[in-house]
This record gives sequence, C-alpha cells and structure tokens, in this order.
Amino acid sequence: MRIVIFGSGSVGGYFGGRLSQAGEDVIFIARGEHLNAMLKHGLRVDSKKGDFEVKPVQATDDLLKIGKVDMVLVGVKAWQVPEAAKAIKPFIGAETFVLPLQNGIEAPTQLSEILGEQHVLGGLCGLFCYMSGPGHIVHGGTDPFVKFGELDNHRSKRVELLLETFKKAGVNTEIPSDIQIAMWMKFLLITVWSGIGAVTRSPVGIWRSLPETRRMAEQGLLEIIAVAKSRNINLPEEALQTTMTMYDGLAPQSTASLQRDVMEVRPSELEAQVGAVVRLGFEAGVPTPQHTFIYQSLLPMELRARGQLQFNE
Repeated sequence: MRIVIFGSGSVGGYFGGRLSQAGEDVIFIARGEHLNAMLKHGLRVDSKKGDFEVKPVQATDDLLKIGKVDMVLVGVKAWQVPEAAKAIKPFIGAETFVLPLQNGIEAPTQLSEILGEQHVLGGLCGLFCYMSGPGHIVHGGTDPFVKFGELDNHRSKRVELLLETFKKAGVNTEIPSDIQIAMWMKFLLITVWSGIGAVTRSPVGIWRSLPETRRMAEQGLLEIIAVAKSRNINLPEEALQTTMTMYDGLAPQSTASLQRDVMEVRPSELEAQVGAVVRLGFEAGVPTPQHTFIYQSLLPMELRARGQLQFNE
C-alpha cells in the first residue's frame, strides 16, 4: 500500500515506522528538525517490542509532490484535524481512505465534512510513546494496538486489507463489531483520566486511591455514558466498571498526555476531550456539571498556552 503518515510525531511515527519496516510504501509528512533528522539519519524507534530503524526514509514537507495514495493515517493532535483535512485533499483519489487515530470522538466527522464520508474510517489506538528528539521515537510501554472500521460497520475489502497490512507489520489489530462503541469506550477512558489528572495535577495512582477523587472519576464516566446514549451510542452496561478496572491496572505514576501538556504549559486537547463532553451534552440537553467544572478550571491554562492570555502562576 502507498501510505501517507500525516503527523509523524510519536503515534504517527511509531505506526508509520512499523508499516515501513514491513515493506509498505510509506511517506512521512514532517517539518523542521524532525524532517531534517529523518532525511539525514533515518527514523529511529526504541521499542519494548524490538528497536528498529527506517533508513532511508521517505519524508517531506512538500505536500504537492506526493500525489494520490491508498491510505492516509492522521496522527496530528485532535485540534489540528480540521486543518489537516484541508491539507490532505490532494492525496485523495477515488479509492483513498483516511484513518484518524486521535484522542477525542469528533475526528471522523471533521474529516468527513471536508473529504467526504466515503473516504473516512473510524479508528483509535493505544500506546505509550514519546519523541526523544528529532527523528527518534521511544515506545515506553503497553502493547500498541490499532482498531478501525467503516463508520457504518460493514466489513469492507479495504478494512480487511488494512487489517492484514497492520498484522504483517506486527501491530495488534482489530476490526470491532461496532467502531462507534469502540471509539466512545476509548473516549470514556482517556477523557476522565485526562480531566481529573490535569485538574488535580496528580498521577493516576493518587486520584484512583482517594475516595473523593475516585468518586469524581465515577461521576465523570456516568456523564459521558449519558452523553453517548443521547447520541444513540449505547455503551455496555459494564462500561463504568470496565473503565475503573483499567484505571486500577495502570502503573501508579501514569499520566495522560493532556495532563502533561497542561502542566508543561503546552496547547492540549482540552477542547477535543473535556470540552467535547460539555458541548455535546449541551446540544443534547444532558447535564455535565463535573466536566463543565473541569473545563472551566483548565481553560485559563489552555488560553495561556495558546498565547491568548498572559499571567504568572
């Protein structure tokens, strides 16, 4: 397959690297020092599943040179998806499909509005990795996985092909029976973890062990479950307990990427996660008091990180 990785940071770089290592025709979209390092030295991935290098690397910041491709993997941050969709348009041929792997729940809709729903899959992933430096990705833990499917859940030839492509690359891959439920279950897990971690500035091992903040987590999960139901997404009855059990299984020092971004005064996915719960709840008339409180509490930090407010802590 001819594949573009649009957003070649930790997530896009890891999965793109695995696909390239497996022999796929992978083109990384990157810029600045990261692009220069990949072109000069290749892409290095240190992984608990085996270190590897991709060298030489097909990487560029000139989108007009690429032409049509079979698949675009979208690895940018959630707030960058609408602009990414516009930039992706030159890659889209009659059979091209796009796989978003963002945290949040709105990326498929945002991509469909610009590219057409027929070109967009639903998708999610899980892995803990980070950029150690330009051209260098570290996979620090968990067994990386990808899940994807057609937005209407029919089992198409292209998702079967993509399943085999990822499996050939050694990636744990699944086509869920209902991709919407799968995406909302990931949204449930990451949004409550992100919000409580960011507002308390504590790792999961702390907030899950205190009765007060544990109740916050349970209340946050119930709010998202209610919002999902208002959109005809009926999550499993055990969704709350399943998610709490997952929190209990995380390493005590674990933090979510949104939390780390907030604490380090970087733009975060606040709008795509906590803000999305508030927006979608408001649209459906579903109360979301806890997410509203967390969103409003974190908003000054978010605006400061984006240069829209100036103040000292």
